[in-house]
Amino acid sequence: MRFSDINGNADTLKALSGMISSGRIPHALMFIEPDGGPAFSVAMAYLQRLYCHSGTAEDSCGECPSCNRVGKLIHPDIHFVFPTTSGQSSVSLMPQFRALALENPRFTEAELGAALGIDSKSSLIPVAEAREVLSQLSLSALEGGWRSVVIYLPEKMNQEAANRLLKAIEEPEPQTEFILITHSPEKVLQTVASRCQRLQLGAPVKAPEFDQPELLDDLMDAIVRRDLYDALEAGERISALPSRESAKAFCKYASDAMRNVFLAQQKMTLAQTVSGNAAAWAPKLHKSFARGALAALDNANRMVERNVNMKIIFADLANKLYRING
Repeated sequence: MRFSDINGNADTLKALSGMISSGRIPHALMFIEPDGGPAFSVAMAYLQRLYCHSGTAEDSCGECPSCNRVGKLIHPDIHFVFPTTSGQSSVSLMPQFRALALENPRFTEAELGAALGIDSKSSLIPVAEAREVLSQLSLSALEGGWRSVVIYLPEKMNQEAANRLLKAIEEPEPQTEFILITHSPEKVLQTVASRCQRLQLGAPVKAPEFDQPELLDDLMDAIVRRDLYDALEAGERISALPSRESAKAFCKYASDAMRNVFLAQQKMTLAQTVSGNAAAWAPKLHKSFARGALAALDNANRMVERNVNMKIIFADLANKLYRING
């Protein structure tokens, strides 16, 4: 994969090429994309340029032995980590991962789960994967150059795994490169994310369909004002939505807005959706608000699916959001 093979994201590709040609290579990059976006292709084009022995300042040659190995995902100094289920590992499932990525580098989380034969919703990156990465990085590069680790969905690392990798990302060995590809940057351990140079990729995300955006506006305006009574009253109106499907649509819509709040607080480009007034809310909310709100909305969505009383669900949601911004 060469930079010239990728459509779109021209500014990002130019910036990545410039990092390599100038020698100012960050030790950790975090690509942020919607599910099914171009980040894996961009990451591999970046690594191919980094490892290439015969390329130009702008791109890899695509023909040398290093380009060939990177392009086939078989370079011995590039390690891949991705979510699995109990008893499995990225190393053991690498043939399936490689086959999927070579056929369709813009694969989705669900497509990866299907290719690996696992439930993508319950998959995670356990501490054993972190130990394996650290073990690999303790060895010299087999080809005497860079060593790289590509972590797909770092938001699925459990706390212990993330903490294990943190020191390696904070104080990397020379010529060691971490590349993280995330769909939910707000769920990545903050101490890990803060050590990475972040790059937004991909087409604008289509906002979830929800035809009563004023419900979220009223709830968030009350949270910003620190008015619990109005927040609970907004929760009461949300609970009166006509169906559980519309309640789930609200949760998805609100989650999309909270991701934009997170991006706004990080001074990053907002996803081009119509979900909420993130830019206005962000400076008035606690820095940890988006993370806590997303967890609360995930829980509310699960409770809706389990047929819990709607008034209880959304009164609890309003109360949690009020306390998160305390």
